[in-house]
Amino acid sequence: MATTRIHLTLERIRKLQSPQGNQAVYVFDDAPRQLSVRVTPAGSKSFVYSGKLNGIPLRVTIGSVDTWNLDDAREEARRLQRLIDTGIDPRELAKEEIAAKAAAKAAEVAAATEAENRKRYTLRALCETYTKHLEVNGKGRSAAATRSAFKCHVFSNDVANLPANEVSSLLIAGLVRKVRETGKERAAGILRSYLSAAYNAAKKAPFDASLPADLIPFSISYNPVDAIPAIKIKAGNRTLSTNELKTYMASLGSDLSDQSLKLALYAGGQRMAQLLRAKIGDYDDQTQTLRLWDSKGKRTTPREHLLPLAPEAAKIVSSLVTRAKERETAKAKEQCREPIYSNLWLFSTHGRVAMTFETPGIRAAEICAGMKGESFNLRDIRRTVETMLAGMGISKDTRAQLLSHGLSGVQSAHYDRHTYTDEKRRALKAWEAKLEAILSSQNTKH
Repeated sequence: MATTRIHLTLERIRKLQSPQGNQAVYVFDDAPRQLSVRVTPAGSKSFVYSGKLNGIPLRVTIGSVDTWNLDDAREEARRLQRLIDTGIDPRELAKEEIAAKAAAKAAEVAAATEAENRKRYTLRALCETYTKHLEVNGKGRSAAATRSAFKCHVFSNDVANLPANEVSSLLIAGLVRKVRETGKERAAGILRSYLSAAYNAAKKAPFDASLPADLIPFSISYNPVDAIPAIKIKAGNRTLSTNELKTYMASLGSDLSDQSLKLALYAGGQRMAQLLRAKIGDYDDQTQTLRLWDSKGKRTTPREHLLPLAPEAAKIVSSLVTRAKERETAKAKEQCREPIYSNLWLFSTHGRVAMTFETPGIRAAEICAGMKGESFNLRDIRRTVETMLAGMGISKDTRAQLLSHGLSGVQSAHYDRHTYTDEKRRALKAWEAKLEAILSSQNTKH
């Protein structure tokens, strides 16, 4: 390494020539003596500090002569020498400063990320993500009910905009209490249940591959709803009398919504949501069997629910199939294509979109209002059917199979493989005979 000492000036630095060979040369200043200009064979020039710490030589590159002012380079050399004089290694100090800057930058990024997460992963967002999860898993009706409850009782409150993992049990209790104090006992219980389900899903998401990854960033480690006692929902007990059921049946016309109500009744009190999901391909005209899909409860996949229909119910379904096929045939002819029947909905105005659950419910409410008696809804109709079936001597097991409820236990899931086809067919025939007898009977006081 060649060294030279001169009084450095900008002009002298400019005139320094690249050395021959492959070693750099160092041209030292006269004051401070520790400052030099390093010239490489490639022609680059840099200010360099050279000194000794505890008798051991050390060298620190200050920077390129193109970016450093000569006076500033001299001052930097003096600063480095002052550090040496106090026993501080400027190289280690530089590393510490770099590490400190990196830590400060990381903290800044973390703070920004935290602030963004607080805005993004709110209680509102958790509710929306959970509702979307229900929809994706075919729980359309549950998703609609959940979304409605959250919209009415959560999103209108400031707590909805808080980070979901910071919402306390006390705040959740406030939401539930607010609904309950308006006299909506059932709505309060349902709200608590939906919130608990959303939090439980987010808590399990990191470990349960069946749950969406979108729930993981909410960082839910505990369920704040657990501290809130469940609200017991009073069991419904409204059933229609024979006269009321007769008036109800007599009010059903030929409109599509009326036909859905009639089929739900004649098919043994089926859940409307399941009935409206039925397609042409779900009906076997040879055996007069209608296939429904029961996704109610915690089932990950819908359970096949077969209904061997009695004559009147089969007639209703056959007419719906004919109607849907005729509409599809006409549409296919207009579009110059082959008709596609199997995916057509039985209950649809235009064939491609299923009737919404609300439509039959609204129609049932209209009939109820016209009867000018005690109010009832579709759930009460279903309860009436099962109550009358029990009175007819239809066994509890057959009723459970017919109405597709309570079939998720160990016995049903793993051991009982009996289809109950004959039992259900006999029950539905007997039920139609019962309905026909009611229609033709004289009104009584009971």
